[in-house]
Amino acid sequence: MARKLKSDKWLFYATLALLSASLVMVYSGSAVLAPDGGTAASFYLFRQVLWLMLGSAVLAITMRIDYRVFKHPAVVCMALAVTGAALVAVLFGREVGGANRWFAIAGVGIQPSELAKIAVIIFTAMFLERRLERINDSIYALFPIGMVTAITAGLILLQPDYGTAITVIAIVSAMVYTAGISYRYVVGGFLVLAPTLLLVLYSAPYRRRRLLAFLDPWDDPLGAGWQTIQSLIAVGSGGVFGQGLMAGVQKLNYLPEPHTDFIFAVIAEETGLIGTTLTLVCFAVITWRGLRISRYAPDRFGALLALGLTTMVALQAYINMSVVLALLPTKGIPLPFVSAGGSSLLISLLGMGILLNISQYASAET
Repeated sequence: MARKLKSDKWLFYATLALLSASLVMVYSGSAVLAPDGGTAASFYLFRQVLWLMLGSAVLAITMRIDYRVFKHPAVVCMALAVTGAALVAVLFGREVGGANRWFAIAGVGIQPSELAKIAVIIFTAMFLERRLERINDSIYALFPIGMVTAITAGLILLQPDYGTAITVIAIVSAMVYTAGISYRYVVGGFLVLAPTLLLVLYSAPYRRRRLLAFLDPWDDPLGAGWQTIQSLIAVGSGGVFGQGLMAGVQKLNYLPEPHTDFIFAVIAEETGLIGTTLTLVCFAVITWRGLRISRYAPDRFGALLALGLTTMVALQAYINMSVVLALLPTKGIPLPFVSAGGSSLLISLLGMGILLNISQYASAET
């Protein structure tokens, strides 16, 4: 077994930089509009600080827990059971914004779909390690993974949350592909999933409107295309150096959700190309170090777990920034570590804690 080393400093500092940027940009994106909702200007900042403190505690604890604990069948089964129960329970909760994605525990909003990502990643890593030698045996290895992923994604779709469901499927697909699955399964899976996802996309009017707005936002500039247009205006007006912190205009009732889904647009407008490039560099460092940790992990479970956690963060960051830049239809995916939101921040830091622990056992070449 590889000797225990120090945690990956590059990964830790890149995460810390994004968390620091989060406090500044959440306040900038919400301070002006918060009083309109009857709250103090610092309301969202204060709440983000509380979640950051809780998330930091989770990070500190998980990076000291041997990651191999998570592959114990009892731990995996409990994670899946709790996640499944929460995903079902949330469907009977209070509807917010036309969706049932949150429920409250002691007044704190929880989004079960965020926890589902971690649970499915751990299960997939554990299952693949146990049956890797027969990875191309569809019944023995692939069917159980497919069933767990399909049930989880299906429950998330019922909320409805199309973007998160796609994210879960994409993460598992990346893990299974890296494990060495035959190309015939890759092609076959694509041929099955593509029409299914298109059917789901067109089954709801609001999803059709989002797709049409993505293709031509100017066709309905005051309706479905509003978000995309205002986001592009924010990005374009930032220039190289930006308008300055707190000086952005698009967040003033033009840009939707400036402190959550579209916080990257606020970063672009107020800090310009320099700020967005630094943000992108931080996510590139996290992706680079995460993949290296996966490569040099001492066992297959650690390698697959690190890959899944890295993909989770990198994919969400890619989707969020692509939506802001009008490269993808709007998805409602937060920017990891940066967007305001407790569940996303907490789960992202949980994932980073596990990843940092894996790095302690990886070979010295990392």
